[in-house]
Amino acid sequence: MAMSEVESGMKRIFNLDHIRLRNKMLIVYTLCVFLPIVMTNIVFYQVTSENVKKQKMQDISRALEQMNNEFRAEIDDAVSVSSVFFTDNNLNEILESEYAQPADYIEAYDSYFRRILNSYTPVYTSVQNIKIYLDNPTLLHSGGIGYLSDKVRQLDWYKKLGDYSANQPVFARSPREDLLVREQDENNRAAFSIVRRMNYYDSSNKWEKILKIELKMQTIRQIFSNLNVVGTIYLLNEKGMIEYSTDSQMDGSRKLMDYASVDLPSDTIEFKTGVPVSSYLEGWQLVGRVSEDEVFREVRQSREFVIWLAALNLLVSTIIIVWISKSMHERLGNILKHMKKVKHQQFDTIRQEVTRDEIGQLTGEFNRMTLQIKSLIHDVYMADIQKKSLELERQKAQLNALQSQINPHFLFNALETIRMRSVIKKESETAKIIHNMAKLFRSSLTWNKDKVTVKEEVDFILCFLEIQKYRFGDRLNYRLHIDPAAEGCMIPKLIFLPFVENACMHGIEKLKFGGDVELEIVLERGILLFAIKDNGIGMSAEQAEKFERYMDKEEELGERIGVQNVIYRLKMIYGSRFKFQLESGPEQGTSVRIAIPMEPGGTQL
Repeated sequence: MAMSEVESGMKRIFNLDHIRLRNKMLIVYTLCVFLPIVMTNIVFYQVTSENVKKQKMQDISRALEQMNNEFRAEIDDAVSVSSVFFTDNNLNEILESEYAQPADYIEAYDSYFRRILNSYTPVYTSVQNIKIYLDNPTLLHSGGIGYLSDKVRQLDWYKKLGDYSANQPVFARSPREDLLVREQDENNRAAFSIVRRMNYYDSSNKWEKILKIELKMQTIRQIFSNLNVVGTIYLLNEKGMIEYSTDSQMDGSRKLMDYASVDLPSDTIEFKTGVPVSSYLEGWQLVGRVSEDEVFREVRQSREFVIWLAALNLLVSTIIIVWISKSMHERLGNILKHMKKVKHQQFDTIRQEVTRDEIGQLTGEFNRMTLQIKSLIHDVYMADIQKKSLELERQKAQLNALQSQINPHFLFNALETIRMRSVIKKESETAKIIHNMAKLFRSSLTWNKDKVTVKEEVDFILCFLEIQKYRFGDRLNYRLHIDPAAEGCMIPKLIFLPFVENACMHGIEKLKFGGDVELEIVLERGILLFAIKDNGIGMSAEQAEKFERYMDKEEELGERIGVQNVIYRLKMIYGSRFKFQLESGPEQGTSVRIAIPMEPGGTQL
C-alpha cells in the first residue's frame, strides 16, 4: 500500500501533462541550456584557472632557477679567474720577490703582471675589478696591488678567509674598491667579491697574499631583475641574513638584516630555491616574494573571458528560445481563447496568417470545425428547438386538459353525496362538508399554480377524507403519517389525491362493512416517498397489468382517468427518475408507492 502511494506520488511529480506550455519551455531552458552552460563554464573556469595558476607558478619558479643559474655562472667565472691567478707561478714569483729599487718592480710589473691583469677584466663581464693584497713592502701599492695592512685585516671579507692554510674561494660582500674614499653606491651600497689566499706554492711563500676579485654589480642587478618575476628577490646566506635584495627600501651599507624579521604580507606568495654552487656558498638561498595579484592577474583575465563567453552563450540561446516559445505560446493561446468563445456560443474564426507547422494546421482545423458547428446550429439545432417548443406547447395544452378532467368527475360524486345525505338526514354538519368542498373547488380553479407544498396537498386530502367519512360513516377509517421534514417539499398539484379517491371510491365503497385507508408521506435521503394502502376489494391481475403497461406504452386505463392523469404528468415532469409501484389482488386490497426525487432544501428535481 505504501509502495503504491509512493509510485503514484512519483507519477504525479513527473507527469508533465498538467504543466503549462510556458512552464515546460522554462524547464527545458533551465535543464538543457542554462544549467549546462553555467556548469560547463564553471568547470572550464576552474580547470583554466588551475592551469593558468600552475603555469604562472612554474614560470616564476623557472625564472628563479634561471636567476640562480646565471648568478652561479657569474660566480663560477670569477672563481675560474681566481684559479688562474692562484696557480700562476710567474705571478707568484713577481709577488714574492723583494725589489731594491721601484724601477725593478715596475719593470717586472710591466713585463707580465699588467698583461695578465688586463687580459681577464674585459673578457669576463662579471668581473668589475681584480686586486691583490699582500704585505710585501717593496711593491708599489697601485695598479691592482694593495697593501695588506692591519686595517684591511679588520674587514669582514678578510675575516671570512679563516686561517692561513685555507685556500678555498670565499664569497663575501665588500665595499667597492673605486668608492672606498667616497659614499657607498646609492643603488647597491656594497659589492660581491671572490676572496682567496694565494698560498698554492707553500714552499716559496714569504708574504701573505690575498686575491680579491670584485663582481660587477650592474650584472648582478640585471640577473635579479628578471621581468618574469614581478616582486622582490632576496639573496640569503647560510645564516638566513639578507646579503642582497631588489627592495629599494633596504639599506645595503648597514648591518645585515635577518630575513625572518622582514614582514610577509598576507597576499604574498613566497618562492625559495637553493643556490647550486660550490661549498663556499653552501646553505645560501634565493627567495622571491610575489604578490598574489601578480600571480592571479592572468587567472582573473581568464575568468573575465569565461564570464563573457558564458553570458554570450546564454544571451544567444535565451533569445532563440524566447523567440520560438513566444511564437508557439501566442498562437496556442489564441486558439484557446477562441475555444472558450465557442463554449459561450461565440463562433469566431481565428484570423491569422496560414502557416505550415502543426499549430497552423490546428488553427485551420479549428476554423473549419467552428464554421461547421455554426452551420449545424443554424440549420439543424435551431429547427430542432422550434420543433421541441411546439411539442412542449402541445403537451402543456394536453396537461391542462387532463387537469380539467379531474374536477367535474370529483365534484359530481361529492355533491351527489352531500345532496343525498342532506335530503335524508337534514343534519347541520353538512356545513362543514360544504366548507371542505369549497376549498377543493377553489383549489381546482387555480390554474396558474402548478406546484404546491406537501402540506397543501395533505390539506386537500384531509378535506376529501372528511367528506368521505361523512358519506360512509363508520364504514371508513383512515390514518395519516406525515413526516415534518416532507411538509415543505414542492410537488406537482393534485398528484396524491386521485389515489386517495380510488382507495375510497373503488376499494372501500363496495365493501359491505367498510374498510381502512392508511396514508404515509416521508422524506428519505432526498427522495419523497408517498404510500397509500387500503383493505378494499382490490383489483384483478388484468387491471394491475394495465397499470404496468401504461407506465411503458401509455395505454388507456378506462374509467380511472384521474390516476392516468397523474402518471402521465409524472412521466412528463420526471421522466424515468420517478418510481411507481402497485400491488393488488382480488379481495386483498391495494397498495401504491410513489418515489419522487427532491433537490437539497426540499424542492423537486
